Amino acid sequence: MGSRRLLVEVARQNSRLKAVKNLFPCSHHTSLKFGGSAGIISENLVPLAFNNQEHKIQHPACSMMLSRALYSTDAGTKEVGPTESAKELHDKLLKSVIEQRTAPPNNWLWTLIGKCQNLEDIKLLFNVLENLRKFRLSNLRIFENFNENLCREVSKACVRAEAIDFGKKTLWKHNVYGLTPSVASAHNILLYAKQHNDVNLMVDVVKLLKANDVLLQPGTADIIFSICYNTESWELMCKYAKRFVKSGVKLRRTSFDTWMTYAAKLGDVDNLWKIEKLRSGLMNAHTIGSGFSCAKGFLLEHKPKEAAAIIQVVSQTLPEAKRPDIMAELEKLVSEWPLEVIKSRKDEDKTALAAGLQEDIPAMIDSLSGLAVKTNLKMADLTKMPF
Repeated sequence: MGSRRLLVEVARQNSRLKAVKNLFPCSHHTSLKFGGSAGIISENLVPLAFNNQEHKIQHPACSMMLSRALYSTDAGTKEVGPTESAKELHDKLLKSVIEQRTAPPNNWLWTLIGKCQNLEDIKLLFNVLENLRKFRLSNLRIFENFNENLCREVSKACVRAEAIDFGKKTLWKHNVYGLTPSVASAHNILLYAKQHNDVNLMVDVVKLLKANDVLLQPGTADIIFSICYNTESWELMCKYAKRFVKSGVKLRRTSFDTWMTYAAKLGDVDNLWKIEKLRSGLMNAHTIGSGFSCAKGFLLEHKPKEAAAIIQVVSQTLPEAKRPDIMAELEKLVSEWPLEVIKSRKDEDKTALAAGLQEDIPAMIDSLSGLAVKTNLKMADLTKMPF
């Protein structure tokens, strides 16, 4: 009796399936999905009850449309696979070290590094590096990591492919890839952070340098100071500047220029003179950046004659070819800097500061004329300062 009921039930289901096949002529390609959460449900899915299970029959045309929607660029979920050239080199390298147990030609790895264009390529590269390291240890008895030049190019490839998390791995002292952390690799990532004004990435890189005992270099300060200046991160700049100085790094003129320019922009006279003392202990001659920063400091202290004197010193020590740059910087001191420094002050201090600058800047210009410094600035230009 139970068998007869089962046969009747099966016959009913077959008749329903035939009805569905008539609706969809291409039913021989139709896929069946079981379970309530088998996939995206659309109006073209026909639910069928069978032994307390839910069947969904999806028309092939609908399936293709859904697939295109899921992986379209507009949907933002398109998966990009490895490039063909990178995959080919990856396979050749692994075949050599795993199957043939022979050392592959060096140029294969260098070529793979140069071919990496996306995240999937970088994953293949790091897989190769890990297997090559194992092969070097077990077969060639080479215990040293890859040289710094190769590791620098690996980090450069990571930046090019925007695989920054992998790029950070090039700064690990202990890793399974045989990579040697270096400041050159760090600079590649820091330059990416500078390009994207990414302060968090900069902080991560600095932490990795410290954790992995990578020595800081003057070029590192240049990049970090630029990021801090562009992102208005004064406290971070001062924090890292102290670390550089404490580590014995001799900052370049460019780093001092950025540091002092920022202090003058904020009107932080105390720190400005501390930085100038540090700078003057390492180098005698002023650059345009450091000289004009000091001039701004004197103006903030209501010393227009001293401000004019230091501009004269800068003008005399620099070659004639730099005179247009001095004039451009002087124009910015008049038209741009007052607004910047006033903006950084508290409301109750802005009025007094504006009044002082309106009085002291013209006095500085008069002193410059008396000191035989050529300037095309006129008093009419100064009255246009929108305090």
